[in-house]
Amino acid sequence: MDTRERILQATARVYAQHGFRGATTRLIAIEAGVNEVSLFRTFGSKAALFEAMMQSHASSLPVPELPDIPGDAQSEITAWCAALLAHMRQWRSIIRKSFGELEERPEAAVVMCEGPNCAATALAAYVARLQAAGRADETADVATAVSMFISSMFGDAISRDVLPHAFPQPEEAAPAKYVNVFLRAVGAFGAGDVVPLRTADTADARRAAAQ
Repeated sequence: MDTRERILQATARVYAQHGFRGATTRLIAIEAGVNEVSLFRTFGSKAALFEAMMQSHASSLPVPELPDIPGDAQSEITAWCAALLAHMRQWRSIIRKSFGELEERPEAAVVMCEGPNCAATALAAYVARLQAAGRADETADVATAVSMFISSMFGDAISRDVLPHAFPQPEEAAPAKYVNVFLRAVGAFGAGDVVPLRTADTADARRAAAQ
């Protein structure tokens, strides 16, 4: 690992613990195993160092992909959700710090939200493909459903350890639970135990059950 990358990783660890004000260049240099001269020679300033650290996070963000041709929507979105949750949990401390300093350093929070924002766009596009294939309700409020889904994952990733009662489902079961609710919201078909929400379909199901 080269010096630049070592400093960036050290910066992330120190920032996650102390925030921007507490993460002094001295602490970062010690964590990285370099002297402060090397730190400033590499990045120029503390502000530039932190900008580079945030950009490193954004560029390395492993936002999972959803298939161009949907297969089993439930299993595909569940795997996607689990991967996204794992990444956000990995960066949980840094995300918290960036939001705690939102008024002072709003750009940091924006960078931390870049991944979830990209994920929301990808998920909406996937649902559009389901709709085009006649496998989801064309009248569903997809934007609201996606927003609620991503917000639930974001809240889970950064809050579950401190607010366990707000997330009654076990951590390992959360992705499937979130996906079931989401697919109901967009009226998806053929997704395991997901129940479509189309009015006509629901009425037909009730009539069949009554017979």
